[in-house]
Amino acid sequence: MIIINVKDEESIDRALRRYKRKHRDVGIMKELRKRKEFTKPSVQRRNEVLNAAYRQKKFEDA
Repeated sequence: MIIINVKDEESIDRALRRYKRKHRDVGIMKELRKRKEFTKPSVQRRNEVLNAAYRQKKFEDA
């Protein structure tokens, strides 16, 4: 659970912005999506290799 302490003179908007930033940095949604379905380690490794090759090719073209 993410806890944000609101300071005395801090607006709610600013605290909400801090909460959203912390939520994004912790990676809760990414973890939930990852746990939603199981991928075999071999498939996961193959996807990593394919993504790396894609990024490498994209970097060379640019």
